[in-house]
Amino acid sequence: MLNLIDHQFRVETAQEKIDDLRNRLRNTRWPGDTDEHSDVYGTSVAYLKELVSYWLNDFDWREAETKLNDWEQYKVIVAGSPIHFIRHMGKGPAPIPLIMSHGWPWSYREWTKVIEPLANPASFGGDPSDAFDVIVPSLSGFAFSTPTQRHDMNFWKMAELWHTLMTETLGYEKYAAAGSDYGALVTSQLGHKYADKLYGIWLGHRIHLDVFQGDRPWDITGGARIPEELPAPLREKGIEMQERFASHVAVHMLDSQNLAVALADSPVGMLAWILRRWTKWSESNGNVESVFPREHLITNATIWWLTNSITSSIRSYVNANRFPWTPSHDRVPIIEAPTGFTFLGYENPPGVSTEKRVEQFLESPGEKDWYNPVYLKAHDHGGHFTPWENPEAVIEDIRATFRPLR
Repeated sequence: MLNLIDHQFRVETAQEKIDDLRNRLRNTRWPGDTDEHSDVYGTSVAYLKELVSYWLNDFDWREAETKLNDWEQYKVIVAGSPIHFIRHMGKGPAPIPLIMSHGWPWSYREWTKVIEPLANPASFGGDPSDAFDVIVPSLSGFAFSTPTQRHDMNFWKMAELWHTLMTETLGYEKYAAAGSDYGALVTSQLGHKYADKLYGIWLGHRIHLDVFQGDRPWDITGGARIPEELPAPLREKGIEMQERFASHVAVHMLDSQNLAVALADSPVGMLAWILRRWTKWSESNGNVESVFPREHLITNATIWWLTNSITSSIRSYVNANRFPWTPSHDRVPIIEAPTGFTFLGYENPPGVSTEKRVEQFLESPGEKDWYNPVYLKAHDHGGHFTPWENPEAVIEDIRATFRPLR
């Protein structure tokens, strides 16, 4: 077990980096021949200009740094890879360790609404026996878990790092894991390969470990078409859900380097790309600031920019195909660890109500071969950024998942 005192981490940015960012923002060359107020083709240029003006003239990175440094943070080397993480120790008779993995274009900050209630439930009207030692890393190649020093990182390799972090670096004999979006893949791999070392796992998304395999890894439909005979409202819902994710997966899988060169050179281009995901994937109804305060958006964008991590983060998609996931055993279910699920309403499949969501999951062909579900609950409110959009549901469901597993 590592002595963490020597690995404490603080966010400290050289002034030259901040000055360079401001110069780039100030010298942005805006696209021509466009209706600035339209969002048909992507993020509205008018809104983007408004955010850039805020970033340049009103946002205070030094104040943001101070807030980031309120958390107890560390940065260690695990199997040659730098790993940054928050650690918040539980307050209760017997806290169990819980490692929580975020997604893309998230940062570790999307977990911050749930960290304190999970660590110290009594302070929030909960039972202290539900306490966790909460560990929240930045995914390898994301934000402060950089530079990776390797070009092959993907979700199942991150799971190896997480297991080493929890068992060797932090010295836990047994631990729990939680994840959403790309982090759900990391967590599911832990539940597959290391089930005997886990209390269980909680997932904010159902994503199979072989998701990026096959002949069309860039196609979230696997080449399937929406049946013509479906009622118009269901067809429209299906098309809308495909459009929500299609360009993201396709470009990250097929043209990651070309995209990354542009985004690594332009903070405004980078903001436009990730802002579209925050807007379209959240339950925002097109108003992203109804979900994410402006300060939160720009703090995240600044973290992405200052750490120059957009390239390594995007590459994690194509690396899931270049270095395919292979099973560690042939037993069923594939993910043997007891699993809890939280389903949020904005991501209900077409034609499936929140009331029917759990039933639909349990009756879906093949799910019993993948999971060992012990807790499932659907909630009306919330979109893709699960712990940020509906933290109350996540707190409730994580506690309920692990209560009988302790």
